[in-house]
Amino acid sequence: MPTTPPEPTPSAPAPARVPPSAPATGAGGRRERARTVPAWAVILIACAGQFLVVLDVSVVNVALPSMRTDLGMSESGLQWVLNAYSIAFAGFMLLGGRAADLFGQKRTFLLGLAVFTLASLAGGLAQESRQLLAARAVQGLGAAVLAPATLTLLTSAVPAGPARVRAVGTWAAVGAAGGAAGGLVGGTLTDLLSWRWVLLINVPVGALVLTGGALWLAERRGGGSRRLDLPGAVLVTAGLAALSYGIVQTERSGWGAAATLVPLAAGLVLLAAFLVLESRAREPLMPLKVFRTRAVAAANAAMFVFGATSFAVWFFMTVYAQNVLGYTPFQAGLALVPSSLSIVFGSKIAPAMMHRIGPRQVALIGGVVAAAGFAWQSGLSAHGGYATSILGPGVVVMTGLGMAGTPLAALATGSAEPQDAGLVSGIVNTARTMGGALGLAVLSTAAATRSGGGTDPVALTAGYALAFRIGCGVSVAAVLLMLVWLPRRPSAREKAVRG
Repeated sequence: MPTTPPEPTPSAPAPARVPPSAPATGAGGRRERARTVPAWAVILIACAGQFLVVLDVSVVNVALPSMRTDLGMSESGLQWVLNAYSIAFAGFMLLGGRAADLFGQKRTFLLGLAVFTLASLAGGLAQESRQLLAARAVQGLGAAVLAPATLTLLTSAVPAGPARVRAVGTWAAVGAAGGAAGGLVGGTLTDLLSWRWVLLINVPVGALVLTGGALWLAERRGGGSRRLDLPGAVLVTAGLAALSYGIVQTERSGWGAAATLVPLAAGLVLLAAFLVLESRAREPLMPLKVFRTRAVAAANAAMFVFGATSFAVWFFMTVYAQNVLGYTPFQAGLALVPSSLSIVFGSKIAPAMMHRIGPRQVALIGGVVAAAGFAWQSGLSAHGGYATSILGPGVVVMTGLGMAGTPLAALATGSAEPQDAGLVSGIVNTARTMGGALGLAVLSTAAATRSGGGTDPVALTAGYALAFRIGCGVSVAAVLLMLVWLPRRPSAREKAVRG
């Protein structure tokens, strides 16, 4: 990646507000009037948008049994309620990140949030399973446009150094809280109202955030052409969808069947074509040059691997509580509150630890803690108790994932040039969400295969335990990857990230 200008040192005066010179040229080439926006307002709006995006990855988990009953959905159909969102989210996020750079952070943020909110309304009113799946896919598209803009808005509003590290830590903690709160929010709404409200709740909240963004945010964008790489977005999204579909098919047809091998091969071919296209495109969706920086490449790879477990852990903890222990949706959500607080705790203590021992060491410690939690949770039984099967291991897993996520996000975004800020933010979110989509498909298929189609508590528990054992192995792989790949000596940029 080209060398970036030196970032301000921690001792430099840290403006509390967005610099008046920040706004760039708006649509049509006109220059928008400079506005002074309080940094806290930008952080609040950015974090609210991120909370909504991540919340919808997990909020539907506890509502899945109700959806199946109401809409007559199959088990594989329920899995696609999650995958339709996460695949569209991951596949179009690079496009969303580049759109924020080219067309403006505010405009992109508001557009993504509007699409997300309207799709939530459509999903909540769906009368057939296909309508629900279509709405979830459009939700994912809106989230893909929205999510990169949240991190770009935040890093643009806060100067490099300790203040930005704290802001990124808050952003990571809020995102983690969104994923963690999904169980409680979804369970409460499903029990008190209906499953439809896990989607409809986004409508008033989205409208409120839209109003705040329209009033408080100032427009900013980088220079350059406005050409978007739509072929690249189509290729990467289609490749991910084909891979996920092929993995899901293994549950029904096995690994050697044509119904499995054809979509798997098609997915790999499409992703390979995407990489070839990006290496030759004049204005690629994902310039491969950004991965020339070792810390950026390693951090994103680790985010991908951790993402493969972080999405799935909420899913399996929720279905274990309901299908095996007999919890209601509200009780299942309430049972995960300590884990929710733990991932926020891990995300918030990470910045202070980074200042003392560095991002690499904090990420490694977080990975080891998460692997230990997965190992503990893999010992669950059909007659397990709350303390030993959900509370204890859940707290350990989520604390570790929270500790690992903040330094990896800071390292991945710390060396971005201003005109590539949205792109790099999109890559960070894409790595995590792409890993989550594929990881959920793999672990769900493994659990279903191990259960052998059985629906009794013993068979289901055997499948869930296998998923957690795989999660432990994946976390160990992430630790080894970071140990080998992340630079041992802090660069000038890492020192700025470290504060």
